[in-house]
Amino acid sequence: QVQVVESGGGLVQAGGSLRLSCVASGPSFSTYAVGWFRRTPEKEREFVAAISWSAGNTYYSDSVKGRFTVFRDNAKNTVYLQMNNLKPDDTAVYICAVDARPFTNAQNMGVSPQEYSWGQGTQVTVSS
Repeated sequence: QVQVVESGGGLVQAGGSLRLSCVASGPSFSTYAVGWFRRTPEKEREFVAAISWSAGNTYYSDSVKGRFTVFRDNAKNTVYLQMNNLKPDDTAVYICAVDARPFTNAQNMGVSPQEYSWGQGTQVTVSS
């Protein structure tokens, strides 16, 4: 089982920025697709962004497209989520999910949540 740990959350004013980090264990990290999701009291799980194992493909929800960027550093077993121009509606627990099945298609991230290794999440609060 891959261990996943997120960090970087916090309190920020609307219009501000945060960078989240997701560190995963395992020597084969460079073959894993990784996704970011978020949880609010109203919604158990909402897809935010995903990145392919090669970093050649990235995917975003419409609500964050143009404001968030997902990228990875395989040498550090880390995926980042750069969040700019944050809005109060972005307030949520952000959770990283790692699909440890090698070379899966990141575009399908979220289809098989039972197959992923999940972190505990990091709280992001955006004040108006």
